[in-house]
Amino acid sequence: MFGTLVFQLSGTVSAVLGWTPEQFWNATPAELAAIFAAFSENTPGHQNQAPLGITQLEKLKETFPDG
Repeated sequence: MFGTLVFQLSGTVSAVLGWTPEQFWNATPAELAAIFAAFSENTPGHQNQAPLGITQLEKLKETFPDG
């Protein structure tokens, strides 16, 4: 069961953040929790905010070309 959950989590992180397997395995549980909290609607400050659009994402990627 653990293997299945880790497989799903690593795939999600790869798809959402573009992480490599090495980046996933080097991340701490606290870092992963912070990432998922940022995407959670229950995170304080996220109420009544529209999701990030593709245009905003592309601007962020241009502004912060870290990878």
